[in-house]
Formats: sequence, C-alpha cells, structure tokens
Amino acid sequence: MLATTDPPLPIDRSRIRPAIQALQPQMVGWRRCIHQRPELGFKEWLTADFISQRLTDWGIEHQTGVAETGVVAVIEGDQPGPVLGIRADMDALPIQEENPVPYCSQHPGVMHACGHDGHVAIALGTAHYLAHYRHSFAGTVKIIFQPAEEGPGGAKPMIEAGALTQPQVEAMIGLHLWNNLPLGTVGVRSGALMAATEFFYITVQGKGGHGALPHQTVDSIVVGAQIVNALQTIVARNVDPTKSAVVTVGEFHAGSATNVIADVARLNGTVRYFDAHYGGFFAQRIEQIVAGICQSYGATYQFEYQTLYPPVINDEGMTDLVRSVALSVVETSAGVVPDCHTMGGEDMSFFLQEVPGCYFFLGSANAEKYLAYPHHHPRFDFDETALGFGVEMFVRCVEAYCSC
Repeated sequence: MLATTDPPLPIDRSRIRPAIQALQPQMVGWRRCIHQRPELGFKEWLTADFISQRLTDWGIEHQTGVAETGVVAVIEGDQPGPVLGIRADMDALPIQEENPVPYCSQHPGVMHACGHDGHVAIALGTAHYLAHYRHSFAGTVKIIFQPAEEGPGGAKPMIEAGALTQPQVEAMIGLHLWNNLPLGTVGVRSGALMAATEFFYITVQGKGGHGALPHQTVDSIVVGAQIVNALQTIVARNVDPTKSAVVTVGEFHAGSATNVIADVARLNGTVRYFDAHYGGFFAQRIEQIVAGICQSYGATYQFEYQTLYPPVINDEGMTDLVRSVALSVVETSAGVVPDCHTMGGEDMSFFLQEVPGCYFFLGSANAEKYLAYPHHHPRFDFDETALGFGVEMFVRCVEAYCSC
C-alpha cells in the first residue's frame, strides 16, 4: 500500500467531466458548512436539514427522518432499469478540533475527524449531477445518507426502516475518503475490506489491602496483568496463522494509591477479524481465559461482550465494476491499490449482507499541503480535490451499472 507520506498522484482533470468540475467550488462550500456544524450519531439534525434543502432545490424526491435522522433520495433515469444504492455516512466524532482553518468546528468537543462531511458533499454532488443528466443512465439510484456510523450504528436501523425497499435496491456502492492513501488513488478489493468490530469489558474483583501485606489480599492488578498477557495468546495460538485477527486491551484501570493493593481492576478492549467464521469464537475464548485466571488467583469477575459490526465483504462482481471504473479515472494503473484492507470497522457491512456491493477507499491525503493526519486525529483534514474525483467515480459506477 502507498503511504500517506507519498506525494499525491497526478489527476488527469480531463477525465473528470466539465459538469462535475464546475460543481467543485459548491462541493467545497457544502463540505465546509457541514464541517463547521458537526453532529454526533442520531443527532445529525442540522446536517439532515442541509441535505434536504439541497435535494428540494434540485427537485429530487427524498424521505427524511429515516432511522431518526437519515435521508433517502431517489433519482430515476429516463428509462427503466436496475436499482443501485449509494451510501454516505454523515456523523462526526467526540473530538476537539485543533485545525487552524476558517471552517473549524463551531461545536466544542465535536469534529468531523473521519471525512464524513466529505462523504455527504460527494453524495450531494452525485445527486446534483444525476438529477440534471437523467438521460445518462437507466433505472434508479437511491442515495442513502446514513447517521451514526461511528456508533452505535445507523446502517441496520435504516435497513429495518426500509431504506433498501420501494424500490428494492439490487446492489450497493459506497466510498470512504482515506488518508492512508494519497490523493489520486483508489483502494479497491473483493472479499474482506474491513474487519468485524467487537468490544469486551472485564471487571476483576479481588480483595484489597495494604501494599506491605500482600498475603492478606487478592491483587486485582496482578490478576489483570495476567489476563492482558494471556489474551495475546489467542491470536498467536488459537487463530489460523493464515488468517488475520487482533485482540487489543485499550483500557486498564485499577488502584488509587501507591501503598494500597487494589480490590477492583477494569480492562476494556476490542477484537477485530476478517473471517466471519470466527464470529462468536472470541467472546467464548476470552471469557474462558478470564475465568481460568481469576479462579487460579481466588478472584471473581464480570464479563460483557458487544458485537458491533460484522466484517465488510465486497462482492466480486461489483468490485470488478468499481475497479474498471477506477482504472478509467486514475492517471495510471498504479493508482488502483488492491492491498488496502484494514482492521478498522464499518457498518456498511450490514448493507453488503443484504445486497451485493462494493465499498472502496478514495485516496485523500496530501502531505505536501500538511493534509495527511490520520483519521480520528484532532488535526485530521483532507485534500478537497478528492470531492470531484469521488463524484466522477460514483457517476461512472452508475452509468456502468445502470447502462442504457
């Protein structure tokens, strides 16, 4: 995979049609307006209203309030044909922005630190183009503006609310602006693209006491440390070495004084894997380890496990379509990056469980402009040139799938 420190690849602007190039200043304006007013999951009222106003201005049929704040737009071509869905997430993160830019977040402690503001702008640009060039495709395009991707997850509630029906979506595409790839690249691969996302919460109950008298205690920190070490053996010794998985303890809280043995320790973490075969395995194995260690030390425990998102699995046929489109848009074949899968999670996975589809990465980093901070960083930002690039990708995918 290309690194974000690599210079951006050249974009042949002749491959981005003039009508989309003309939209670039507006898309930058839309993106920056949304960036200034970030909202957390299921609270995207301002963002949804902004989307609805644009769609109304362009005469695009749409439904608001889907799964609370979601918006679903329907654009019909001049001829009957298949139904393709396009998904764009629109929520922000609980992060205080540190970017010294005029469009910095105006909502303290909330920031678009993952590019969802850009996803909305690209989807709006796609809607604008398709509504004005309905003769260019047959069938129907449904654009799904989804809340709460960052958690607790808005895709499943939107599906349950009927976002894929009336008309029935037959295939899905979506993109993620990706600062792990430089501007001018597209990351696309069939099969597993992003990992399952699961969380565990462990409370170890020991017996506290004086730090000088450990024989009178059950040291929860010692027990917790043994658990941390033992959990690392799951991937090393229980997972097929040809598969990929991660078990990470991200929090370890215990104790409040230097001379006191803590009676309670809390360990929280995450599990990631690509192969759906491991669904349910990690929850069982982690608790087995916790139970065994606690019993051996005379401690007790509480264990909670949360399964958030399944892995993102791209359909081979739809991936071939997106790859062929990418090859027609990027400057060189080196700009289409197959080695782009990540242990990050995404609830686009729920849509891809319902219909065949492809989720892909759109390179957005430009280290030369200091636009290469990683996702979820308080200085995250991206090269807005990627907006027009993204619309061209979506429009060409529509034309390829819904060909007249």
